[in-house]
Amino acid sequence: MAVIAQILTQSVGRPVLDKTGLASYYDFDLRWTPQLGSGDVGPFGLPPGAGAQPPPADPDAPNLFTAVQEQLGLKLESARGPVEVIVIDRLEKPTLD
Repeated sequence: MAVIAQILTQSVGRPVLDKTGLASYYDFDLRWTPQLGSGDVGPFGLPPGAGAQPPPADPDAPNLFTAVQEQLGLKLESARGPVEVIVIDRLEKPTLD
């Protein structure tokens, strides 16, 4: 499920946290129509069109949120939650000592 959450994070452009509690491995085929300008990306985070060409989008396929719910039985819900951040306290130019 952690891998699915990571792929969904790339596709929706927001952090997706796995709160399912499921730990097994799953084989699934998820079909949806990417929404132009929505941040949908291709396999492994590559932009659509990079590398191997995906099959043409099915105009009758649902959007990603509907597809996840109908085809996987999972629900993507918008909520507040913890996210990792990096804080840079100070930046110094290196010296040639």
